Amino acid sequence: AVRFANGRLRSPESLRFTAYRSRDNAHPRKRHRRILVSETERLCYVGHNFGSGVMRCNSLCRYFVGVLDKDSGQMEVYNAEMFNMQPLLSGGRCWVGCGCGMNDGVCALLGEEGALMCVSPAQVDLCIEAFGTSKQKRALSSRRMNAVGSDIVSTAVTKAAANIIGAKGVTALMQDVAQDDVQTISTFLPPCHEDADRPEHVYKFEDILSPTEYEALRVPAAALASATAEDIAKKAEERSLCSFVLEELKFLPADEKSRDHKARCLWFLDTLIKFSHLKVIKKKNPMGPECPHIISRKLMKNFTSLTYNNGSVQNLVSASMKAKITAYVIALALHINNFQTDLTVLQNDMKLQESRILDIARALRLKVSKAKGGLGLENDQNHKLGTLSLPLPVQKAPAGQRKRKKMN
Repeated sequence: AVRFANGRLRSPESLRFTAYRSRDNAHPRKRHRRILVSETERLCYVGHNFGSGVMRCNSLCRYFVGVLDKDSGQMEVYNAEMFNMQPLLSGGRCWVGCGCGMNDGVCALLGEEGALMCVSPAQVDLCIEAFGTSKQKRALSSRRMNAVGSDIVSTAVTKAAANIIGAKGVTALMQDVAQDDVQTISTFLPPCHEDADRPEHVYKFEDILSPTEYEALRVPAAALASATAEDIAKKAEERSLCSFVLEELKFLPADEKSRDHKARCLWFLDTLIKFSHLKVIKKKNPMGPECPHIISRKLMKNFTSLTYNNGSVQNLVSASMKAKITAYVIALALHINNFQTDLTVLQNDMKLQESRILDIARALRLKVSKAKGGLGLENDQNHKLGTLSLPLPVQKAPAGQRKRKKMN
């Protein structure tokens, strides 16, 4: 029985295995040594039951393989061992464990009756050219082509880098790096309409919440729209809502339509902030049954990245996705607060560093200013306010990158 160390094979039934045994039958330990070899289109694999890489499960329990005779209905049981198949890469250490100590060659099973011989990679290639199968020859040709291509690319990249450094200089290159960081953040921002004639049209509300999604928020946001002062105090004590939402609930409009609109925005903003605190999404509806299905689907589709772990695909709230959530939270807060919002309160709610949220705010083209006192902090502490106004300021590099431009 075998398992492959670097993953699962797509077509394991097409593999053929060759087993080799030690010729030293007199030695009590060596006579039980076995080596198993297999080959695919791209790699050769080898496993053995001795040496440092042997699987410990063979010494902890016994394995058996049953062969069923379909005609007689009788089964014959044979002793078996588990082999961990490792990919054989040319240029590695001796994998047979014969004690040759080779560092610049590969150990190959050559000779009559599976005798062990250590040969260099060049000798192995010559053997494949002379006696190898068509599959081995194709793999050898592909490997040589890749090696040549890698050398050409490496030489070309080195030459191009030297030409760029000579033409632009180190200072200009550092400025380009800073601008690249701004562009990287920009890929996670809501769509920006720079030619807008009003602040509410720069980041359109429909780009944050579609009409269908907005309608789905009517039921879960009803509790916020009807919240009394006692309800707000209770939610503050339970910490069931973020600080930004708790403070804004104190100033809900009296008009029913405006009150409902603000409640829906606050409910979605609170959901976005709570979603940003998650790491790996293991549930189909991570925000609970009260969250509408269309909103859950929006969160999973737009604010998570897919990752492969333990043989399954998982949704992950990565650092880049948290930056994207932060950008959408700020844009929504601007719509709620007449396009000026307290960034420090949002920073505390989202558990971010100040430099991080300020970088995202500047990428959103906000003017950042200081204000004394505010929500969630003492009066003697400074708050950062973000204001969206026209004309939009010129996009600048993050503060951390501006410091690096001074370096020689």
